[in-house]
Amino acid sequence: MRGSTESDVEPVTREAAEDPGTAGDADERAGGAEEHIGDAEEHAGDAEEYVGDARRARWAAVGTGALLTCAGLAAALLRSAGAAPALVPAAYALGAAVCASAAVLGAQGRTRRALWSLIAGTMIMALGDQFD
Repeated sequence: MRGSTESDVEPVTREAAEDPGTAGDADERAGGAEEHIGDAEEHAGDAEEYVGDARRARWAAVGTGALLTCAGLAAALLRSAGAAPALVPAAYALGAAVCASAAVLGAQGRTRRALWSLIAGTMIMALGDQFD
């Protein structure tokens, strides 16, 4: 019985080795590996692009936060020197403080929170301007 199984297996392996269709399968498998290497290079390029986008977002949050902080403080100083009610310069100062915290959040990489803080700070300053 043992001899009969060996003879059955041997022709199958010869056919597999001589069959040109199986050699094509091996080439396709190797080509698939090359495609995966190309995908890995493409993903590496995406990762570099993501890092660049994140860096730009952080700088934008920091710059915008610093600019709005300076504008809010300047408006608070100008309004406090005038005849405006005390609530107006306080609102500008509070909005400037929120924008300063947004700049800090942006520097730490929390750009989404920084964006919402910038919006809140600007709204506080606009609300303070309504009391004038």
